[in-house]
Amino acid sequence: MKFPHDFLFGAASAAYQIEGAWNEDGKGITNWDAFSKIPGKTFESTNGDVAIDHYHRYPEDIKLMADMGLESYRFSVSWARIIPDGDGAINEKGIQFYNNIIDECLKYGIVPFVTLYHWDLPQALEDKGGWVNKDIVNAFARYAEICYTAFGDRVKHWITFNETVVFCTLGYLNGAHPPGYVNDAKKYFQATHHVFVAHARAIQMYKSLKQYGEIGITHVFNPAYGVDEKEENQQAAFHANNYQTFWYYDPILKGEYPTYVIDALREKGLTPDWNEEELALLREMAGNNDFIGLNYYQPARVTKMDEPAESIAMDRDKSTGRPGNPSFDGYYRTVVMDDKVYTKWGWEISAEGFLQGLRMIKGRYGDVKLYITENGLGDEDPIIDGEIVDVPRIKYIEEHLRAVKLAIQEGINLKGYYAWSVIDLLSWLNGYKKQYGFIYVDHKNNLKRRKKLSFHWYKHIIATRGEEL
Repeated sequence: MKFPHDFLFGAASAAYQIEGAWNEDGKGITNWDAFSKIPGKTFESTNGDVAIDHYHRYPEDIKLMADMGLESYRFSVSWARIIPDGDGAINEKGIQFYNNIIDECLKYGIVPFVTLYHWDLPQALEDKGGWVNKDIVNAFARYAEICYTAFGDRVKHWITFNETVVFCTLGYLNGAHPPGYVNDAKKYFQATHHVFVAHARAIQMYKSLKQYGEIGITHVFNPAYGVDEKEENQQAAFHANNYQTFWYYDPILKGEYPTYVIDALREKGLTPDWNEEELALLREMAGNNDFIGLNYYQPARVTKMDEPAESIAMDRDKSTGRPGNPSFDGYYRTVVMDDKVYTKWGWEISAEGFLQGLRMIKGRYGDVKLYITENGLGDEDPIIDGEIVDVPRIKYIEEHLRAVKLAIQEGINLKGYYAWSVIDLLSWLNGYKKQYGFIYVDHKNNLKRRKKLSFHWYKHIIATRGEEL
């Protein structure tokens, strides 16, 4: 079987991780510009001031994407490049930069797939409370409208937010991302609610403009499975899926929060400060999401903790995605299993867990259109005789594309696959030690770009529509 002709083969990036030019051409300061300068917050004090200098090298980078045969490029817009203080004057040079990116993609027939928010919040809004302050909903809706108006004649695929569970968990529970709060569950749940309402407002705005494209949101897809069939560990998986998946997917696709979580929050005094107007908007907009984007890297294998604790000490070391940590409420723990395969960073490689999770999504939400908006392998790529021989990445993506093909054959509505990442980039917590891209960036040689083995492999997959997988 070949992949259908309406299935998009793409790859992805994010503004802070590639652009650089952090204070050029009128761009405002972001939360990451500030946070990454705090000692100890990032690996070897790396930051996105220069990143891989995509801001100045985008013609070369997009030409390489075209050489690879990429059908679609998922990238994010930096809010602070468009509106430096988050809610004031528009920066026309920022608008022009993204117009250039979009036009360069279209020149080669590459479909632009735009993410509005990939974690880089204007610092001026962070200073006012960030995602805990209700005012941010109006600010985001205005930012979204500005982007739709500026780019919507050529951009027909929009993502509002990337991985709310990550920037809220690491920002309000683990202290590893801005604003750096630790174990503040009240702020955490409040922030997630404001993101969902902001998303709903952005959906409402987009539909009112009648630009005839599609819009959705991208979530982490981290399905939880009990380590065995014991009732307590199956309950741990149920608990994990409610808090880590359904809390994020239900308000978007069903217009309501999962009762299991709501009941627990009410009992603990953690219910977000919300009103009927906001809850009604979630209900009203639920049917207007055109798709859900799934970022899948690994499943969660969970076991129930014997003595649930009220508060768990979290820190940056517990924020890498490696199994072995308790949940924020101490109900369950993720574990490493002897019979599973793991990356150098301790992430499980499981195409089987991916396919099983896709079935769970269809079972709960029906025939919703899905894009795999991130999937890939973080590794230290071997260089042999001057060639970047990233065979483990090829094997990883191959396994997961096979799972995507099986899912499509089962009738799951999957319409695209975006590898993470199109090019080596700055990792939020791991600096440049960990590579994900098809294109190598040589930090010892003026950021020179080079094609990896996976570049040529993915080019062949696209050209043959994955027939040989």
